[in-house]
Amino acid sequence: MSAITTIAKWEVKPGELKTVLSLLSQLAIKSKEEESNLFYNVLQSNADPNLIVLLEGYADETALTSHRNSEHFQQFVVQEIVPRLVNREVILAREITLDDFYPN
Repeated sequence: MSAITTIAKWEVKPGELKTVLSLLSQLAIKSKEEESNLFYNVLQSNADPNLIVLLEGYADETALTSHRNSEHFQQFVVQEIVPRLVNREVILAREITLDDFYPN
């Protein structure tokens, strides 16, 4: 199995950004402690501070499922953060090698 990257785009409701970032800080600490977590990066749009993008890497699908079922994901994301969002999009992706398509 190959590593999987999660790209999550969160549009935070007006007035909820400070709370979401505080919760996200706690979530990031716990997520980075997961054995199969490869990286956990939080980005904020320059044009719209209420737009947050998460880049997360996991060793494989099993690791991602474990993360999503974790107590901290359920508490912080499902129970606390999602109700404070206008919209949430998640893309699951795998790295590809372009050399396979454009050989030298």
